[in-house]
Amino acid sequence: MAWTSLETVVPEAPLERTENGVAPGGDGWFVLNVREAHWFDGGELGGLYVSFESEKARFAELGFGLGILRPGEANALYHGEEAQENFLVLAGECLLLIEGEERTLRAWDFVHCPSWTEHIFVGAGDGPCLVVGVGARRKGRGLRFPVSELALRYGAGADVETTDSREAYAGFSEPRPIPCPPEFSELTR
Repeated sequence: MAWTSLETVVPEAPLERTENGVAPGGDGWFVLNVREAHWFDGGELGGLYVSFESEKARFAELGFGLGILRPGEANALYHGEEAQENFLVLAGECLLLIEGEERTLRAWDFVHCPSWTEHIFVGAGDGPCLVVGVGARRKGRGLRFPVSELALRYGAGADVETTDSREAYAGFSEPRPIPCPPEFSELTR
């Protein structure tokens, strides 16, 4: 759609405070400090993360999130998707499981995943790891959870190949909202 008017104004999104932090309450531009944001604890799989979105405000074109992985903790299940993703390790150390290979990553390592690249991250080292993730959004994009012996060794793989995330994560608890975790302050001093 072409821009046609000097009168176009994008509204500021309202920010809503909950017991666990602040999240956008609708569409529009906003400024939100990570320490004030509404975080999630992924439980036994998923680490600690913030996406800056809410049920009332989803990003249509680009997903952006921060994740904290403690040693041995995966950020999700090994998967590939029909959208590009990029990751930057900001602090700490983690393992990248990618296309059946294992790589150790440290602060300032960048990972580019073209569409359908199979991957997942697992915390490593002596403390937490901070990773930023950015991904393209496509309505109805494909998603695949392959069976990977490497990922299963780290507790980060699907037992049965599927394209249904509900099936892949059926044995795991739902993420629960939390305030900004103390690990974030540790990693960003």
